[in-house]
Amino acid sequence: MLSDKVLFIRNLDQCPPSYLDDPGRREFFEIVWLHDEEALHVPQHDFQTLRGDWIYLIPPYRVHQLNKAGKKGVLISFKRELLEGDLKEFLLDVFRMFNIQGEFSCLQVNEESSKGLITVFDLLNEEYKRSAMNMTMIKALLKVFLLQLIQLKEQHFTKHDIHEKRVYEFMLLLEMNYLEQRNIDFYADKLGISAKRLNQVLKDKLNKTGTNLIHERVVLEAKRQIIHSENTIKEIAFNLGFNDRSYFSRFFKQHTAKTPQEFQEEVKEHVRAHANTLIN
Repeated sequence: MLSDKVLFIRNLDQCPPSYLDDPGRREFFEIVWLHDEEALHVPQHDFQTLRGDWIYLIPPYRVHQLNKAGKKGVLISFKRELLEGDLKEFLLDVFRMFNIQGEFSCLQVNEESSKGLITVFDLLNEEYKRSAMNMTMIKALLKVFLLQLIQLKEQHFTKHDIHEKRVYEFMLLLEMNYLEQRNIDFYADKLGISAKRLNQVLKDKLNKTGTNLIHERVVLEAKRQIIHSENTIKEIAFNLGFNDRSYFSRFFKQHTAKTPQEFQEEVKEHVRAHANTLIN
Protein backbone atom coordinates (compact mmCIF):
# COMPACT_ATOMS: atom_id res chain seq x y z
CA MET A 1 0.00 0.00 0.00
CA LEU A 2 2.81 2.43 0.86
CA SER A 3 5.49 1.20 -1.53
CA ASP A 4 4.55 3.67 -4.27
CA LYS A 5 3.58 6.59 -2.01
CA VAL A 6 5.47 9.54 -0.53
CA LEU A 7 2.42 10.93 1.31
CA PHE A 8 -0.48 9.23 3.09
CA ILE A 9 -3.40 11.12 4.73
CA ARG A 10 -6.39 9.51 6.45
CA ASN A 11 -8.90 10.15 9.18
CA LEU A 12 -7.89 7.90 12.06
CA ASP A 13 -11.24 6.09 12.03
CA GLN A 14 -10.76 5.33 8.32
CA CYS A 15 -7.15 4.16 8.45
CA PRO A 16 -7.03 0.56 7.19
CA PRO A 17 -5.49 -2.07 9.51
CA SER A 18 -3.10 -3.01 6.70
CA TYR A 19 -1.35 0.35 7.18
CA LEU A 20 -0.01 -0.71 10.58
CA ASP A 21 1.62 -3.84 9.21
CA ASP A 22 2.91 -2.35 5.97
CA PRO A 23 6.73 -2.75 5.93
CA GLY A 24 7.05 0.54 4.06
CA ARG A 25 5.59 2.40 7.05
CA ARG A 26 8.91 2.43 8.87
CA GLU A 27 10.29 4.89 6.30
CA PHE A 28 7.59 7.49 7.00
CA PHE A 29 7.46 10.41 9.40
CA GLU A 30 4.06 10.33 11.09
CA ILE A 31 1.95 13.19 12.41
CA VAL A 32 -1.01 12.01 14.51
CA TRP A 33 -3.40 14.89 15.19
CA LEU A 34 -6.05 14.06 17.77
CA HIS A 35 -9.17 16.22 18.01
CA ASP A 36 -10.77 16.68 21.46
CA GLU A 37 -9.21 13.53 22.90
CA GLU A 38 -7.30 12.48 26.01
CA ALA A 39 -3.52 12.26 25.60
CA LEU A 40 -2.16 8.88 24.48
CA HIS A 41 0.69 9.04 26.98
CA VAL A 42 1.47 10.43 30.43
CA PRO A 43 2.77 13.96 29.72
CA GLN A 44 6.13 14.91 31.27
CA HIS A 45 5.36 18.63 31.07
CA ASP A 46 2.62 20.68 32.66
CA PHE A 47 -0.40 21.05 30.40
CA GLN A 48 -3.53 23.04 31.16
CA THR A 49 -5.73 20.03 30.51
CA LEU A 50 -5.25 16.42 29.48
CA ARG A 51 -8.13 16.61 27.01
CA GLY A 52 -8.00 18.61 23.81
CA ASP A 53 -6.12 18.66 20.51
CA TRP A 54 -2.83 16.77 20.59
CA ILE A 55 -0.21 16.35 17.90
CA TYR A 56 2.18 13.40 18.08
CA LEU A 57 5.32 13.54 15.95
CA ILE A 58 6.69 10.05 15.37
CA PRO A 59 10.01 9.56 13.55
CA PRO A 60 10.80 6.78 11.07
CA TYR A 61 12.16 3.51 12.48
CA ARG A 62 10.27 4.08 15.70
CA VAL A 63 10.17 1.53 18.50
CA HIS A 64 6.78 2.53 19.88
CA GLN A 65 3.36 2.32 18.35
CA LEU A 66 0.75 4.55 19.95
CA ASN A 67 -2.68 3.02 20.41
CA LYS A 68 -4.89 5.26 18.26
CA ALA A 69 -7.83 2.86 17.96
CA GLY A 70 -11.18 4.61 18.19
CA LYS A 71 -9.68 8.11 18.37
CA LYS A 72 -10.92 11.16 16.49
CA GLY A 73 -8.34 12.91 14.33
CA VAL A 74 -6.13 12.60 11.29
CA LEU A 75 -2.92 10.85 10.29
CA ILE A 76 -0.36 12.51 8.02
CA SER A 77 2.55 10.30 6.93
CA PHE A 78 5.29 11.42 4.58
CA LYS A 79 8.66 10.28 3.33
CA ARG A 80 11.81 12.29 3.78
CA GLU A 81 12.17 12.65 0.02
CA LEU A 82 9.29 15.15 0.05
CA LEU A 83 11.61 17.52 1.93
CA GLU A 84 14.77 16.93 -0.07
CA GLY A 85 16.11 19.89 -1.97
CA ASP A 86 15.00 22.31 0.73
CA LEU A 87 17.24 24.45 2.91
CA LYS A 88 19.51 22.47 5.22
CA GLU A 89 18.40 24.55 8.21
CA PHE A 90 14.76 23.61 7.60
CA LEU A 91 15.60 19.91 7.26
CA LEU A 92 17.53 20.01 10.54
CA ASP A 93 14.62 21.73 12.28
CA VAL A 94 12.24 19.03 11.06
CA PHE A 95 14.63 16.28 12.17
CA ARG A 96 15.04 17.83 15.60
CA MET A 97 11.31 18.35 15.98
CA PHE A 98 10.59 14.68 15.40
CA ASN A 99 13.50 13.37 17.48
CA ILE A 100 13.91 15.81 20.36
CA GLN A 101 12.38 13.37 22.88
CA GLY A 102 13.49 10.14 21.26
CA GLU A 103 10.45 7.93 20.73
CA PHE A 104 7.98 10.63 19.82
CA SER A 105 7.27 14.28 20.48
CA CYS A 106 3.95 15.60 21.69
CA LEU A 107 2.37 19.04 21.39
CA GLN A 108 -0.88 20.29 22.82
CA VAL A 109 -2.56 22.59 20.31
CA ASN A 110 -4.55 25.56 21.57
CA GLU A 111 -7.50 27.06 19.70
CA GLU A 112 -5.46 29.86 18.13
CA SER A 113 -2.74 27.55 16.79
CA SER A 114 -5.33 25.04 15.63
CA LYS A 115 -6.97 27.58 13.29
CA GLY A 116 -3.77 28.14 11.32
CA LEU A 117 -2.96 24.45 11.15
CA ILE A 118 -6.47 23.56 9.98
CA THR A 119 -6.29 26.13 7.18
CA VAL A 120 -3.07 24.67 5.80
CA PHE A 121 -4.12 21.05 6.39
CA ASP A 122 -7.38 21.53 4.49
CA LEU A 123 -5.45 22.86 1.48
CA LEU A 124 -2.95 19.98 1.72
CA ASN A 125 -5.69 17.37 2.01
CA GLU A 126 -7.62 18.88 -0.90
CA GLU A 127 -4.55 18.65 -3.13
CA TYR A 128 -3.80 15.12 -1.87
CA LYS A 129 -7.25 13.93 -2.92
CA ARG A 130 -6.87 15.10 -6.52
CA SER A 131 -6.51 12.36 -9.10
CA ALA A 132 -3.29 13.99 -10.31
CA MET A 133 -1.51 15.59 -7.38
CA ASN A 134 0.61 18.65 -8.02
CA MET A 135 3.80 17.64 -6.16
CA THR A 136 5.12 21.20 -6.15
CA MET A 137 1.97 22.28 -4.33
CA ILE A 138 2.11 19.27 -1.99
CA LYS A 139 5.71 20.04 -1.00
CA ALA A 140 4.95 23.73 -0.44
CA LEU A 141 1.88 23.08 1.72
CA LEU A 142 3.61 20.35 3.72
CA LYS A 143 6.50 22.72 4.38
CA VAL A 144 4.17 25.45 5.64
CA PHE A 145 2.41 22.93 7.89
CA LEU A 146 5.74 21.71 9.30
CA LEU A 147 6.98 25.27 9.81
CA GLN A 148 3.88 25.99 11.89
CA LEU A 149 4.58 22.89 13.99
CA ILE A 150 8.23 23.91 14.44
CA GLN A 151 7.12 27.32 15.67
CA LEU A 152 4.57 25.74 18.01
CA LYS A 153 7.15 23.38 19.45
CA GLU A 154 9.71 26.12 20.01
CA GLN A 155 7.08 28.18 21.83
CA HIS A 156 6.27 25.25 24.09
CA PHE A 157 9.87 24.57 25.04
CA THR A 158 10.95 28.17 25.51
CA LYS A 159 7.98 29.99 26.98
CA HIS A 160 8.47 28.86 30.58
CA ASP A 161 11.88 29.92 31.91
CA ILE A 162 15.59 29.84 31.18
CA HIS A 163 15.92 26.35 32.62
CA GLU A 164 13.29 25.03 30.20
CA LYS A 165 15.32 26.58 27.39
CA ARG A 166 18.44 24.83 28.64
CA VAL A 167 16.65 21.50 28.67
CA TYR A 168 15.55 22.12 25.08
CA GLU A 169 19.08 23.09 24.03
CA PHE A 170 20.55 20.07 25.82
CA MET A 171 18.15 17.72 24.04
CA LEU A 172 19.09 19.22 20.67
CA LEU A 173 22.79 18.81 21.43
CA LEU A 174 22.19 15.26 22.62
CA GLU A 175 20.40 14.30 19.42
CA MET A 176 23.30 15.53 17.31
CA ASN A 177 26.16 14.21 19.43
CA TYR A 178 25.14 11.18 21.52
CA LEU A 179 26.97 8.68 19.29
CA GLU A 180 30.31 10.40 19.82
CA GLN A 181 29.90 12.34 23.08
CA ARG A 182 28.67 10.58 26.22
CA ASN A 183 30.28 12.77 28.85
CA ILE A 184 28.09 15.39 30.53
CA ASP A 185 31.03 17.81 30.58
CA PHE A 186 30.85 18.13 26.78
CA TYR A 187 27.22 19.25 26.87
CA ALA A 188 27.70 21.56 29.86
CA ASP A 189 30.60 23.25 28.07
CA LYS A 190 28.49 23.78 24.94
CA LEU A 191 25.75 25.36 27.06
CA GLY A 192 28.17 27.55 28.98
CA ILE A 193 27.36 26.18 32.43
CA SER A 194 28.98 23.70 34.81
CA ALA A 195 28.18 20.00 34.64
CA LYS A 196 26.85 20.19 38.20
CA ARG A 197 24.45 22.99 37.28
CA LEU A 198 23.28 21.23 34.12
CA ASN A 199 22.53 18.09 36.11
CA GLN A 200 20.58 20.17 38.64
CA VAL A 201 18.47 21.70 35.86
CA LEU A 202 17.79 18.34 34.20
CA LYS A 203 16.98 16.73 37.53
CA ASP A 204 14.55 19.53 38.35
CA LYS A 205 12.78 19.52 34.97
CA LEU A 206 12.97 15.87 33.90
CA ASN A 207 13.91 14.10 37.14
CA LYS A 208 16.94 12.62 35.36
CA THR A 209 20.64 13.43 35.22
CA GLY A 210 22.48 14.18 32.01
CA THR A 211 24.13 10.78 32.11
CA ASN A 212 20.71 9.12 32.51
CA LEU A 213 19.44 10.90 29.40
CA ILE A 214 22.58 10.15 27.37
CA HIS A 215 22.36 6.45 28.22
CA GLU A 216 18.62 6.38 27.50
CA ARG A 217 19.26 7.84 24.04
CA VAL A 218 21.90 5.21 23.30
CA VAL A 219 19.56 2.45 24.47
CA LEU A 220 16.75 3.85 22.32
CA GLU A 221 18.95 3.76 19.24
CA ALA A 222 20.02 0.23 20.12
CA LYS A 223 16.35 -0.80 20.32
CA ARG A 224 15.58 0.81 16.97
CA GLN A 225 18.46 -0.96 15.28
CA ILE A 226 17.65 -4.30 16.89
CA ILE A 227 14.06 -4.06 15.66
CA HIS A 228 14.44 -2.43 12.27
CA SER A 229 17.90 -3.25 10.92
CA GLU A 230 19.22 -6.56 9.64
CA ASN A 231 22.54 -6.09 11.45
CA THR A 232 23.78 -8.58 13.99
CA ILE A 233 24.00 -7.63 17.65
CA LYS A 234 27.77 -7.38 17.25
CA GLU A 235 27.38 -4.98 14.30
CA ILE A 236 24.86 -2.86 16.20
CA ALA A 237 27.22 -2.67 19.17
CA PHE A 238 30.01 -1.45 16.88
CA ASN A 239 27.70 1.10 15.22
CA LEU A 240 26.95 2.52 18.65
CA GLY A 241 30.59 2.83 19.63
CA PHE A 242 30.96 -0.37 21.66
CA ASN A 243 34.06 -2.31 20.63
CA ASP A 244 33.15 -5.19 22.93
CA ARG A 245 29.86 -6.98 22.31
CA SER A 246 29.85 -8.34 25.85
CA TYR A 247 30.12 -4.84 27.30
CA PHE A 248 27.29 -3.68 25.03
CA SER A 249 25.10 -6.56 26.24
CA ARG A 250 25.84 -5.69 29.88
CA PHE A 251 25.12 -2.01 29.22
CA PHE A 252 21.82 -2.86 27.48
CA LYS A 253 20.73 -5.25 30.22
CA GLN A 254 21.63 -2.74 32.94
CA HIS A 255 19.17 -0.26 31.42
CA THR A 256 16.42 -2.61 30.22
CA ALA A 257 16.76 -5.70 32.46
CA LYS A 258 17.06 -7.74 29.25
CA THR A 259 19.89 -8.78 26.97
CA PRO A 260 19.69 -7.51 23.38
CA GLN A 261 18.72 -11.02 22.24
CA GLU A 262 15.95 -11.26 24.86
CA PHE A 263 14.61 -7.86 23.83
CA GLN A 264 14.62 -8.87 20.16
CA GLU A 265 12.62 -12.03 20.86
CA GLU A 266 10.20 -10.22 23.17
CA VAL A 267 9.45 -7.59 20.53
CA LYS A 268 8.83 -10.23 17.88
CA GLU A 269 6.36 -11.96 20.18
CA HIS A 270 4.71 -8.67 21.11
CA VAL A 271 4.21 -7.69 17.48
CA ARG A 272 2.63 -11.06 16.78
CA ALA A 273 0.24 -10.78 19.71
CA HIS A 274 -0.55 -7.07 20.04
CA ALA A 275 -1.05 -4.90 16.98
CA ASN A 276 -1.18 -1.10 17.38
CA THR A 277 -0.03 -0.96 21.00
CA LEU A 278 2.77 0.69 22.91
CA ILE A 279 5.85 -1.45 23.46
CA ASN A 280 7.38 -0.79 26.87
